[in-house]
Amino acid sequence: MELIAERMNVDVADAAIAQAKLWDNPELTVNQVNWWKGNENREYSVELNQLIQTANKRGKLVSRERISKEMAIQDFEEVLRGLKVELRKSVYETEYLQTYQKIVIKEQQLLEQLIAAYQRQAAQGNIAKNEILRLQSSLLELEKEANEVQTTLNEQLKILKSLLNIEPSIDIEIKKDNFDGRPPEELSFTMLWEMAQESRPDLKRQQLEIRYHEQSLAYEKSMQVPNITLSAIYDRLGGVWPDFFGLGVSMELPVFNRNQGNIRAAHINIDRSKYVSQQQLNFVRNEIAESLNNYTTAYLFYEKISNNEILSELDQMLDIYTKNFLNKNISMLEFLDFINVYKDNQQTVLFADKYLRTTFDELQYTVGTDIK
Repeated sequence: MELIAERMNVDVADAAIAQAKLWDNPELTVNQVNWWKGNENREYSVELNQLIQTANKRGKLVSRERISKEMAIQDFEEVLRGLKVELRKSVYETEYLQTYQKIVIKEQQLLEQLIAAYQRQAAQGNIAKNEILRLQSSLLELEKEANEVQTTLNEQLKILKSLLNIEPSIDIEIKKDNFDGRPPEELSFTMLWEMAQESRPDLKRQQLEIRYHEQSLAYEKSMQVPNITLSAIYDRLGGVWPDFFGLGVSMELPVFNRNQGNIRAAHINIDRSKYVSQQQLNFVRNEIAESLNNYTTAYLFYEKISNNEILSELDQMLDIYTKNFLNKNISMLEFLDFINVYKDNQQTVLFADKYLRTTFDELQYTVGTDIK
């Protein structure tokens, strides 16, 4: 909806351009009507006036409104850019939560199976009930975490469905794809800065704002030149001749008001917009440098995680620990410690993947276009 509303501003700008092209309406005046005389001898006069704008005021105004339309287009592109990165972040966060939720549920199911087996052993008097309480305590902690994950996931699904404008009843499950971002060693600050100057809507808009105020200055200067009003007059029985036709020309005399205030304001707006543009350029440069550093850090961390053989064998190790625990080759404390280590490490792997995708997308956002 935000995107549609912003797009309508472009239509408003089109309407402003059309309005600026219109001529001023002629003015018709009927006066000096003598109602006391009959129709044949009734006196009256008719005057038709048409304002003629000088110094190409209308053309300058149209040019300014066209720049205003280009600014509206860049505003639309900026909103689109923001919504795009917001949508991607929501997708990554949803995928992360859905996958992590499966890991927590997997541990829950494992503990539930172990508790059921221990309860059968306790009923036969083979083990003490306090061992079951320790497992049940760990299960409650997992259930608490599962509820927290579900609450966070619900919030992310709300955001995602709102961005996609789909019904709340529709189920969404994110299918993970392979990361296809370019390695940081293939990227340079100079290359990214050049891309940003060509692509970022906010930078383009700032340059357009300078042009807008320059065109405003030209328009305000043209207002120093007086407009001309052409008149056509018909007077019946109001003078020497029974029917008088006349033409007239009038104009203001620019003695006191030469539009000095508006011209000065236009000069100030140009200087201010140039200063803001320089500030923004410096900000964007630092923003790109920060995003590139964050992406490099995330990429190296992800590579380290991916090359760790132990982390890639966590599921296999979980099966081994479970069998050893059931065979009483390891203690319950050792088993529960591994359960926590397993969950934490799986979460780290998922976070590394999410962080990599998020930082790369933030880098694309700062550049203003997809990095191929």
